[in-house]
Amino acid sequence: MNIVEQRFLRGPSLYAATPCLLAVIDLAGQQNAAGLGARLLALLPAMPAEAAARLSDCQAAHEALEPVVMELQRLAGAPGTFGMTKTDPARPGQGRVVCGYTVEQVAGQALRTAAALIDACAGHVPFDLDAALDDLRDTAHRHAIGTSTAAVLAAAHRRGIPSLRLIEEANLFQLGWGSRQKRLQATITGATNHVAVGIASDKQLTKTLLDQAGVPVPAGSTVTTLEQALREARRIKGPVTVKPLDANQGKGVTVNCATQDEIARAFEFACKYGRHVIVEEFLQGRDYRVLVTGRKVAAASWRRPPHVTGDGVSTVRELVENENRNPARGDGHANILTKIPLDDLALQVLANQGHDLDSVPAEGSVVDLRGNANLSTGGTAEDVTDLLPEETRDICIRAARTIGLDVAGIDIVCQDIARPLREQNGGIIEVNAAPGIRMHQYPSRGTPRDAGAAIVDALFGEDDGRIPVVAVTGTNGKTTTSLLIAHVTRLAGLRTGVTTTEGVYIDGERIVKGDCTGYRSARTVLASPDVDFAVLETARGGILKRGLAFDRCDVAVVLNVSADHLGLDGIDTVEELARVKFVIAERARRAVVLNAEDDHCVAMSSELAHGVEILYFSLDADNPVLLRHLENGGRGVYLEDNTIVLANGTRHEALLDVRTMPCTMKGAARYNIANALAAAAALSATGFGNIEIAAGLRTFVSDWKHNPLRSNVFDVDGVTVIFDYAHNTAAYAALAETARALTPGRLVGVVAAPGDRRDEDLVAIGETCAAGFDELVVYETENRGRAAGEVAALLVQGARLGKYETDHLQVELDVHEAIRAGLARCEPGDVLVFGCGSALTELTEAIRPTSPATASRIEAEAV
Repeated sequence: MNIVEQRFLRGPSLYAATPCLLAVIDLAGQQNAAGLGARLLALLPAMPAEAAARLSDCQAAHEALEPVVMELQRLAGAPGTFGMTKTDPARPGQGRVVCGYTVEQVAGQALRTAAALIDACAGHVPFDLDAALDDLRDTAHRHAIGTSTAAVLAAAHRRGIPSLRLIEEANLFQLGWGSRQKRLQATITGATNHVAVGIASDKQLTKTLLDQAGVPVPAGSTVTTLEQALREARRIKGPVTVKPLDANQGKGVTVNCATQDEIARAFEFACKYGRHVIVEEFLQGRDYRVLVTGRKVAAASWRRPPHVTGDGVSTVRELVENENRNPARGDGHANILTKIPLDDLALQVLANQGHDLDSVPAEGSVVDLRGNANLSTGGTAEDVTDLLPEETRDICIRAARTIGLDVAGIDIVCQDIARPLREQNGGIIEVNAAPGIRMHQYPSRGTPRDAGAAIVDALFGEDDGRIPVVAVTGTNGKTTTSLLIAHVTRLAGLRTGVTTTEGVYIDGERIVKGDCTGYRSARTVLASPDVDFAVLETARGGILKRGLAFDRCDVAVVLNVSADHLGLDGIDTVEELARVKFVIAERARRAVVLNAEDDHCVAMSSELAHGVEILYFSLDADNPVLLRHLENGGRGVYLEDNTIVLANGTRHEALLDVRTMPCTMKGAARYNIANALAAAAALSATGFGNIEIAAGLRTFVSDWKHNPLRSNVFDVDGVTVIFDYAHNTAAYAALAETARALTPGRLVGVVAAPGDRRDEDLVAIGETCAAGFDELVVYETENRGRAAGEVAALLVQGARLGKYETDHLQVELDVHEAIRAGLARCEPGDVLVFGCGSALTELTEAIRPTSPATASRIEAEAV
């Protein structure tokens, strides 16, 4: 099986709203294998019925891939939610397999394993499936999110709070976006005080502070020698607990030490985990854990040491092995319970009860395997939240606040948690930062408590952690529209993050340079704590390659849909391209801004989620789609007599004269007027007032410094040069129309197009340019795999289809020679359009030999 490409679509995509893996399969030369499905099912007999039915008579390897990948993920313990196999009549040699996933690394490995397994079955070759599944399970285990973290994330998602996994190795997550985000690592939050964590890790310092705050704690002190430990035990005059000063999860703890030998053994054991050891009063009673989140008690559990109950037949070893087969138990913290270890400490605890591993406990007798009740060493928990007296709740909250922790696990020992601590000589023995919460989420007995939700409530209150997000897509105009919106929001005092084809900008400063219209760049903005408002230019390529970086946006803007990039990434028609753009629209939750003059945009309106507002924009005040929408009480923005008008049903308000907007070239650049209409609609949908919108539109400048490659105008010795990254038919037609409105003279086009466009698209660009310009110079820029001269030849072929006269057409493959040739065809007062340019140096270096002063002036203007 030849997998020619695979992509992880990490956010909403053309296929699903959740993460999925896309694999492109080369079907050329693929041979069907009779009985393939039956052999696979024999190896995977537990496959769900629907998938098994599809696989049962399957003979084609690519059709077997998706159900096998999904089953391997399920068996690894990281199941995906959906899968599909697609073939395209337009691409008979390719198949597309899409598999949902929960763990990206498992999905990628499952794809490779599935391909190898299918090839083996097709060729009747042995395959070690057990070993492959062990590897998959190991991958799933290594990349799993801990139970406590998962509970907090699940609670956040139920609240609609978005999350990002920032660093997998550190298991670090971001909840919320931008300036309203919170950080989470296990149950340590961004609000957790570093000094408080240090205090909590020093058990003696913790006890001292709690004692000073009037919180009941056991007597005791820190020692470094056995002699000191024995002396402290004599001072306490009773059984003692011996434990390391700064270990966690019950490591090195021995309780109820009454003799010198017991203390000596306990001291030696504690020293394995640290040089400093605490010897303190052993409090009689049960072990309880109280979870404090913010200023409230969220849950309380009675923690029982790991134990087994005798049946009069089985040995202790057999009882433990049977308990460890409980599906709830596993290794580490990814499971509800942890397996009970049979180590030296367990043997010692057994010996203290008169048992060893081969003992057969009497039926009904309880045998402990640990002296402490930590879940990390196999303990269990029973919920007792409702039993806590108000006094005990107050003590626990005071203890957490005394240490300085926003989320704390308070360890209490007392006879009966339902009684006040002081009257039964109970006390707090530890305060823990980063407390595990699985005992509260999944108690062995009692009422489960949503500790994850309690932590989320403490972090966010009633907030959802979201900043306003406007996503902008379309074939042309995305960058200018995004910058227009961002300019208005910054003028309103909001720190704005914006992604464009030129870079990522945070509050006006470019922090990343390049084409930044995809997943990673949007994530950069949403992860920045310095962003109050996000404007995300979202291009076709970014959607298809990685999906969206956001689960939803407040407002989506779809400017237009026309032929561009067709033949790439499985998108062959304008209708398919429109479906890609619609991915943005269907993620909007407040409003969608649509072009009333674009049929593909208008068609999207019928598929939007219920309750999402539609705002239309149009350069034509009499557009029937717009008029019908307004008659039905909808909102829209349109142009009438050079004035932008905002309409809400029958109420129409003039916003500003477009000729006062620098980016419209005194009203000549109708495409930038359309961009301004869309921006005004998006801003109105997000709650900005007319005065704020008008002020922003009136002051936005589309020059090289603020909006490079977007209709930047330069004067070259009396010739007006419009520099624009036009690269498709619609863009060149719009530029020609604008340039024609600027001069009574001639229009000269210096044009190119990227080489990854289809032949017919390059021919169409040439034909469009021939219709729009009086003189034409064709050059080449990014050939992207084509031979030198091939792109230019196709553009020339298109120009000649328009019956362009040969003496008005010139080919200069080098960009500098092309610009010089174009300028040579101009006279003062003419306009030269330089399309598909990529850098200002292309212009300045072209004119420097003959006009060095002009080249230097242009460079200075652009700074």
